[in-house]
Amino acid sequence: MGSTASRSRFDMKLGAFEIEPLTDGTFRLDGGAMFGVVPKVLWEKHHPADDRNRIHLELGVLLIRAHGMNILVDTGIGNKGDEKFNEIYAVNRTPSIEASLAKHGLAPADIALVINTHFHFDHAGGNTRRDDHGHIHPTFPRATYFIQKGEWEFANTPNERTRGSYLLENYEVLPKEGRLDLLEGDSEILKGVSVVRTPGHTEHHQSILVESNGEKALFIGDLIPTAAHLPLPYIMGYDLFPLTTMETKRELLAQAHEEHWLLIFQHDPKIRMGYLKKKEGRYQLEEVRVA
Repeated sequence: MGSTASRSRFDMKLGAFEIEPLTDGTFRLDGGAMFGVVPKVLWEKHHPADDRNRIHLELGVLLIRAHGMNILVDTGIGNKGDEKFNEIYAVNRTPSIEASLAKHGLAPADIALVINTHFHFDHAGGNTRRDDHGHIHPTFPRATYFIQKGEWEFANTPNERTRGSYLLENYEVLPKEGRLDLLEGDSEILKGVSVVRTPGHTEHHQSILVESNGEKALFIGDLIPTAAHLPLPYIMGYDLFPLTTMETKRELLAQAHEEHWLLIFQHDPKIRMGYLKKKEGRYQLEEVRVA
């Protein structure tokens, strides 16, 4: 597998591993949809909306260096959106995932594993790329891609509500190229890098747990997309099973607080990671700033 350990540069250690929050740029989604039943007067304090009620969000990605391998968690939105798509979502791939990797001395061919939380277009769009001739290929040509089997099956049979989120061009070529590994439930990808099912946003959504030398970090994905979504009832209107989201959050946050996990937020444009503390029965975040 392509590896350039001698050239890669990481800023943050987690035990014996290295982790780095990267980006595929930014986009915008409707603020009301992002916060569900929470009134705008509350959420707009943290995420002010534009004149179309859209809020600014990060297309976050996590790079992990473990056991001499470069591992990518989610891949952003990618380069396949047409002009209408990019205008609706105010897509700004500056920097793109490719450019973000290059800052750390890495190219797409250096990625050995890609783990997707789920297959929505803002998480799996960068799985594939469109070349100058309009053909679609895996963006990371040497990588094996991991997803829950249930998510794969659901993504390939979208209904009227989910069709706008699941775009076949983002993943249908992967098994044809022999690049897809389907998981069933909580799984260890390699020692210290595991997936844990965190259902609610989708039935088979997964988060990624990284642990080394007693330190733990969790890439939460869309279970808790921004730090403002920490309160239990702050649940996206996009979630297919909102009450499941609430119970999954309740259990996960209690464990993360007790075991001092570093939480990594995917869509927050200001706060990328932090540790939980409890004050007057409520969780608050001690932010860890990214260099």
